[in-house]
Amino acid sequence: MPPKETALPQNKMATAPIQRLLLSMGVPMILSMVLQAFYNIVDSYFVGNMSGGEGELALNALTLAFPIQMLMIAIGVGTGVGVNSLLSRSLGAGDRERASKIAGNSIFLGACTYIVFLLVGLFGVRAYFLTQTSDARILEMGTRYLTICCTLSFGAILAMIYEKLLQATGRTVLSTVAQFAGAVANIILDPIMIFGLLGCPKMGVAGAAYATVIGQILSFALLLIFHHAFNRDVDTHPRYFKPEREIVGEIYKIGVPAIIMQALMSVQTYAINIIFGRVGNEAVTAYGVYYKVQQFVFFAAFGMNNAMIPIIGFNFGARNDKRIKDGIKFGMIYTLAIMLAGMLLLQFSAAAFVGLFSLSEATTNLFVLAVRIITLSYLFAGASITYQGVFQAFGRGVSSLIVSLMRLIVFALPAAFLLALTANAADVIWCAFPIAEILTAAIGAVMLRRIYQRAVAEIAG
Repeated sequence: MPPKETALPQNKMATAPIQRLLLSMGVPMILSMVLQAFYNIVDSYFVGNMSGGEGELALNALTLAFPIQMLMIAIGVGTGVGVNSLLSRSLGAGDRERASKIAGNSIFLGACTYIVFLLVGLFGVRAYFLTQTSDARILEMGTRYLTICCTLSFGAILAMIYEKLLQATGRTVLSTVAQFAGAVANIILDPIMIFGLLGCPKMGVAGAAYATVIGQILSFALLLIFHHAFNRDVDTHPRYFKPEREIVGEIYKIGVPAIIMQALMSVQTYAINIIFGRVGNEAVTAYGVYYKVQQFVFFAAFGMNNAMIPIIGFNFGARNDKRIKDGIKFGMIYTLAIMLAGMLLLQFSAAAFVGLFSLSEATTNLFVLAVRIITLSYLFAGASITYQGVFQAFGRGVSSLIVSLMRLIVFALPAAFLLALTANAADVIWCAFPIAEILTAAIGAVMLRRIYQRAVAEIAG
């Protein structure tokens, strides 16, 4: 077995000032994550403006399809989180051989994930929709859209893996370029394929699906090229693609809690669709539109979170307590600043955002009300997102999962269910989300203190 190499002294995660490092790595990641939000909001914008009164039905169909798309993202991103944390720590410890095996095994796992969603697309989509709606038109549009997204999901899944490989080695600009190219392609193709422009047949929601997967495949192709051409911190020889039980186990030791954590968003959305469906289709559509709008804010916070993980993980591997502490401190400050800016933007621009969609007056009013209430808890949500990133960087995936479980399931769903039973349910159900965020942030603060103390003790030991 080849000897371990010493850590590269020029690696910026070991030497650059933390404040500047978080910004230099975080801004490209934020842009990358925000661009991912375009894949969903752009589809919703164009299908929401379909003629013949089908716009709101199409938006409802996309809202019901969204939990499966979120589950796909959960597995891809969750695996990537495990890879990101493990790879950055291996590089920090100077073990290039192990880092190369981690990178190769992650690509193998991405291919396996695609096979699963291919089978879902071929055999499971219609049954999934029947659990949420009996409307024939919504069922038809949703089944068509989601089948395409699942059967051609290899671009989305493998793009998430390669993106994490570039981020873990500090090459965030390259990952952002690839994401930007895919988002632009999606934006250009959406109106062409949905409405039948420039000689393209008019495909409706199917056109939105094809535009999305084409953009994802373009991002994947660019990320593939960037990784093999420029990622010099790991070897990209095909021999590293061979799965190793120990490597896969280590990836999923961190990755499975992260996958479950991300999948909880899918579970929450699915359950909320059912709970809100009892209040009315307008509540479901309003929530679906709000969720996709708020993704721009939350994805920006997750982008900063993704910058924190390799920085803190690298310095944890290098046993540099001061840089770990600074990474936590400034990561929290920057994340809260993002959430505050998002809260103010949505509070003052709710009517402008909802004007992008052709919604009924009842749905419009519910959307604005949702924004007014839910955004008040954004600072608490930002704190919890920071906790999760720190826990993942320390390899405490289960603790990160617990925070996510509290935010999305333990507190939010019972509150939503109970509020949906009240006489004025359409007005108060939105309070379920602030309740969950405030309780989670308080408990997460206690968890962070304990886990940080243990990490410091481990370094000292």
